[in-house]
Amino acid sequence: MSAVKMVGIALIAAGILGLTYGSFSYTKETHEAKIGSLELSVKDQETVNVPVWAGVGAIVVGGVLLLAPKRS
Repeated sequence: MSAVKMVGIALIAAGILGLTYGSFSYTKETHEAKIGSLELSVKDQETVNVPVWAGVGAIVVGGVLLLAPKRS
């Protein structure tokens, strides 16, 4: 299987996941302070929304890569 076909499959999978879930969240530490043995940190949870057009676009581009003829 060529690298182009694998990228196409990965794009289709990412597009389907993006359309299915619509968003994902992650946690990042923003502030940290150390005062002697006391440690303070603030963790913020960020949510990223995946636009519908990005999911559909990834599926379309992945399909084009899978259906493209092999070049020699």
